[in-house]
Formats: sequence, structure tokens, C-alpha cells
Amino acid sequence: MDSQLLLVLLLLLLRASGLWGQGPSEEKLPEEEVPEEDGILVLSRHTLGLALREHPALLVEFYAPWCGHCKALAPEYSKAAALLAAESAKTRLAKVDGPAEPELTQEFAVTEYPTLKFFRDGNRTHPEEYTGPREAESIAEWLRRRVGSSATRLEDEESTQALIDAKDIVVIGFFQDLEDEDVATFLALAQDALDMTFGLTDRPQLFQKFGLTKDTVVLFKKFDEGRADFPVDGELGLDQGDLSHFLLTHSMHLITEYNSQTSPKIFAARILNHLLLFINQTLASHRELLAGFGEAAPPFRGQYFGLKAEEAPTLRFINMETTKKYTPSDGGPVTAASVTAFCHAVLNGKVKPYLLSQEVPADWDQRPVKTLVGKNFEQVAFDETKNVFIKFYAPWCTHCKEMAPAWEALAEKYRNREDIIIAELDATANELEAFAVHGFPTLKYFPAGPGRKVIEYKSTRDLETFSKFLDNGGELPEEEPTEEPLAPLPEMPANSTSEPKEEL
Repeated sequence: MDSQLLLVLLLLLLRASGLWGQGPSEEKLPEEEVPEEDGILVLSRHTLGLALREHPALLVEFYAPWCGHCKALAPEYSKAAALLAAESAKTRLAKVDGPAEPELTQEFAVTEYPTLKFFRDGNRTHPEEYTGPREAESIAEWLRRRVGSSATRLEDEESTQALIDAKDIVVIGFFQDLEDEDVATFLALAQDALDMTFGLTDRPQLFQKFGLTKDTVVLFKKFDEGRADFPVDGELGLDQGDLSHFLLTHSMHLITEYNSQTSPKIFAARILNHLLLFINQTLASHRELLAGFGEAAPPFRGQYFGLKAEEAPTLRFINMETTKKYTPSDGGPVTAASVTAFCHAVLNGKVKPYLLSQEVPADWDQRPVKTLVGKNFEQVAFDETKNVFIKFYAPWCTHCKEMAPAWEALAEKYRNREDIIIAELDATANELEAFAVHGFPTLKYFPAGPGRKVIEYKSTRDLETFSKFLDNGGELPEEEPTEEPLAPLPEMPANSTSEPKEEL
């Protein structure tokens, strides 16, 4: 009896432990679901792998809750997700809180926010970084051109003409062999040129319709000359850099109004010389000048003409590499002939650079701190009988304001020294031929004597140290503190479409 009871108990234990018969029903733990916010997948180190397996095309934003640029991007990012969802696109958008997921930021080398990376086919090791515009439609279009084709395949005249008519700028690649390497180059460029619409064809009847006998990329536009052709070099093939520059240059109007919308494209063109006409477009007499300005423009295409509304008609020619500016000396009317002559004169080195300068104040030398402008700088700074100490400042610069009392005290201390001048110059309103000022405040000492010697002061900005520097003829002992921070000059727009980010 006891043995039978023991056997029954063992059988019950075996059943309970799952070791009887076929074993346990293997209940799998449910995989963690990926949460969503406003159509955006919210990822962590635990769910990224799952998202990559489920979504073959995944754009991931690495953000920080405190990042201002991330906050500005958030509504556009959500709109882009909604656009793609409405199209039943295969692409999904996701985000990762960088500070909360340090393992992921380290794995994907994230050093600034926001950073967007595109993962294709679950490949975790080589994501593509998104550097396009941060507007919803641009984000969606960038993804469309990676998941699908970046150019529309054109088979007949009707579809081709419909594409040309639909947009202001349309680029069509005419290639006799669509398997050629040049086609791959063309499609690769089209992936990132989001402000243009691209088409592609190999149809002989379309070559004939548009008067082409060889592989050519044609830019169709609803302004200026209406069309620009870029023949493919039969020996060297299609160079993506050359084609990109061609499309960027010819997609711009001969006369382009300079504003916040056009400035990124203007600077991205990397055109060395710019000619700007400043007019007031509310005045009919100023608007009439545009005809002559536009007539002179075609021979100089690729050297950019810009237009901005101002109070009076005037011209400025700007070299973007040297930042030198030129202005006509005669002040005559703006006509096609005068604009053409002015451009040729500048390019041939016959015009001296124009330097911005305020007028010399009547009392410029009446205060302990002398006021310098572009027009009297050379005369004062390089006076061989004086030791001149100059502060180059910006009115908005915090560092400049902080050191102002010490500078005034220095000038008061040495006001009776005939051989010493303490001065200041607003470097935002005055330009100098001798050198450029790159940060604020910049302090320079011009010792008496020949040779136009200049010594930059980089030590502590207080009265005691300033005084030692002057009393020792522009030198300080080595143990003096090192240089203090500068407020940088505002930079020109970058030559690319990338947006500002915040560093970690």
C-alpha cells in the first residue's frame, strides 16, 4: 500500500513538473512591443533590434529632451511620419532619447543632437546619416527616393511633357543604355537633390523630340532660357560633382532675390563672385533697373547675381573666398552696359576693394578713449610717433561690455602720455585693408616706429595687466594668465543643406 501510494505521488510530481509524456507546452514570453508617440516609434536598447527586424527601412532620430533644435524638429518629424503612413509607405520613423540610452549613442557614434540615421534591411552596422532639410516634405521625399526610385521612368512624349509641365524645375537624364554606370551616377545624385524632380529615359523618340543625339542631362525650367543641357562626356563619363554644380547653377534665376529662403541655395552653389543690386522694389524707378541688370547677367552665369531690397539703387560685387567687396566708382545709372563693364573691371583687377567705414566723428579724439573708424584707422594706428593700443569690438558682445570699464580706466591713466593712444573701433561697422577681425574683443598694439608692426594682446583684460603690457613696450612676463574667450563672429550659411545641432 505504501509503495502504491509512493508511486502515485511520484506520477503526480512528474506531471506537475512537465517531465511526463510530451513535456511542457512551451509558452514563449511575448516580445516587448515598441511604443509609439504621434506615429513615431520610441526605441530603447531593448527594442531597437526588434524594430530593425520588423521595418526594412527605418529612420531613427537621436534626440535630447533639452535640445532646442530637437524640439523644433519634432512637429515636422511627426508630419513626415503621417505623410508616409498615408501613402502606406514601407518606411517608418523612430526616435531614441540619447541621454537615456548611452549604449546606443556610443554604438552609433552620436556626438550632437539631433542626429538622424537611416537603417536599411535591418543592417545595424552601416546606417546612412540624414543631412537633408528638416521640413516634413523634405524628410518624406528623402526617404521615398531611397525606398523607391529617385527618378521617374519615362516611356513616351505624353508622360514626359506632363512631368515637365508639373514642376518649375525638372531634370531628365537621356541615356541610350539604362544599364550604363552613368545612370547609377545620375540616380545617386537625384537621391539628395530634393528641390528638383527627376526623370529618366532611353526612348529614341524622346531623344529625337528634344534634339539630342548623345547621352545628355537636360534641366527644364519655367524661367530664363527655359532649358540647359549637360552632355555626358563619352570618354570620361558622367561626373557627379560637375553635374551637381551645373544643376545648382542653372536652377537659379539669373536675377535671384536674396532672402532667408534663397540664401542656403545661394551659398551652397559655391560660386566665387557675387554681384548684388540693392534696390527698393516699392519704387517704380528702381524696378526699371532690373531690365538692364538681367540683360547683363547671362555671360556671367556661375558668378551669381543677387538682389535685395534697400533704400537706394547701388551695386556690390563680392568675392566669397577673400570676402572683398567692390562698388562702381562713377555712380552712374544701372544699365546692361554699365553692369557688364563693372564686372569685367573687377575680374581684371582694375577696381580696388570697397571697405565699409563710418564717418569720422568730429570729436573722435576728445575723449580718453579715441574713436577710430575705417577712414582714420591707418593714419592713427600706424603713426610712427605713437604707441597705439586698440580694442576692436562689437556693440552686442558681452565680453566687450565686461571689459569696457577697465579700458576706460586705462585710457584715463595714460591720457597725459603724448606717446600713448588708447582707442576703440566698432569692427561690425568698419572694415580694414590691413587685416580682418575674427572675434570680439580683439586687442592689438601698434608700437611706435617704422615697419607697421602689430602685436596681438592675448592676456587678462584688467587695468593692472594692461598697464604692465604698455609699460613694458608691448610685452608681458611669461607667468601672466593666458588668453580669455572671444565672442565669435556670426558665420555665413554653410555650403550645404545641413541644419544646426547641439553638441553633447
